[in-house]
Amino acid sequence: MTDQIDRPSESLPPPAVDDARSSRSDRLKSELVAGGSVTELSDDELAGGWRGALSLTAIAALFVFLAFVNMWWFMFVVGVVVSIFLHELGHFATARWTGMKVTQFFLFFGPRLWSFRRGETEYGVRAIPLGACVRIVGMHRVDEVDPADEGRTYRQATFPRRLLVISGGSIMHMLIAITLLFAVYLGQGERTDEALPEVYIGEAVEGLPAAEQGLQDDDQILSIGGVDVTSSTELGAAVRSFDPAQTVDVEIVRDGVEMTLPVALGTRVDVPEDNELFGTAYLGVSSYSPPVYEQHSVGAAAVNSVTDIFPAAWESTKGVVKVLNPVNVLTHLNGTNEDLSSRPTTLVQVTAISDDIGDSEGIWGVLWLLAVLNVFVGVFNMFPLLPLDGGHAAIAVYERVREKMRGGTQRYFADVERLMPLAMGVMALLLSLMVAGLYLDITDPL
Repeated sequence: MTDQIDRPSESLPPPAVDDARSSRSDRLKSELVAGGSVTELSDDELAGGWRGALSLTAIAALFVFLAFVNMWWFMFVVGVVVSIFLHELGHFATARWTGMKVTQFFLFFGPRLWSFRRGETEYGVRAIPLGACVRIVGMHRVDEVDPADEGRTYRQATFPRRLLVISGGSIMHMLIAITLLFAVYLGQGERTDEALPEVYIGEAVEGLPAAEQGLQDDDQILSIGGVDVTSSTELGAAVRSFDPAQTVDVEIVRDGVEMTLPVALGTRVDVPEDNELFGTAYLGVSSYSPPVYEQHSVGAAAVNSVTDIFPAAWESTKGVVKVLNPVNVLTHLNGTNEDLSSRPTTLVQVTAISDDIGDSEGIWGVLWLLAVLNVFVGVFNMFPLLPLDGGHAAIAVYERVREKMRGGTQRYFADVERLMPLAMGVMALLLSLMVAGLYLDITDPL
């Protein structure tokens, strides 16, 4: 990195404007470093009219359609959108509070669908629902700024203020997670490592013996061929104690009514021949035992919702490191890696999981899933890589260290343009992870 040195009381001169700066590639670099669109519109150019109204109506219709298709998916997606909005609100609020100039606040990315201006800020909705953006002027030297606004730029703010603003999004994610966990702990209780002595069918796989002969998802299994079962382990052992093709009575509880169904067991052939399970009796279900929840008072729920964030953040950090490892991605794609903690995934799979969790645990399960997701996103967002917020935080720290090395009497401004190849590499990595995760989510869903 190179630098530009000024006295602390002086402002960083704006970059010179030339024809090359207006090129598409240079604008892309500016937007990548600034964290969003740098294109400002006049009041006459703001998006809206019948096209904007039609676009917003279409988005609203998609949400209504999703609610009809699956209520749990709808609730989860709405929670994700609200989390995205609050992430950007964290940047927006801290930037305004510290005196920076904010010119844009948009939900989603891409072309403007609809917008309006209040004061000096343009608010609106864009076309691509993959995030949101807040435009703070003067993020770095590559960002052209009106000289009159130089004193209100991000780059001219003090180190604590820059660090607060760039961390505002992740801080908001942690606050969201704490709030959601507090609600779950009060409403349902805190999940423990223990499970109730009951076993339920998670899925009766279509085409296999259980589904073919009348067993259904969420049936509670009491016994197999007269053998009582209270856990998934006991269920598997009981099934394998019989011979393939043998008909056994399966005692279940469905909607509060006990019943017995005769089921002709199948033969396990979906594992390698050298596997000890190959050729054994097979029921064809996934199963689970409901967890035990510890009930909390208001005070205990408040304390635990905060303290539980730290182990969750640590697990998320380890998970990010695993997922960013290209070797893990390749081994998942070729089918040789079964470690789910290192598998790339997307919101497509997480949304699908929200359906299962909603069916088994109701609204509290969906809120818990949203809390975990917010912790993960908050941690991932602060990894020291551009264009993530953590990359900007790392630059702020680097500049502060260089200033301290000079006795703290001179301001250091890093030349972030030299980081463009790294930033583009990170973008390519994230895109490849998204494509790989989407492929796995579609071809090999969890």
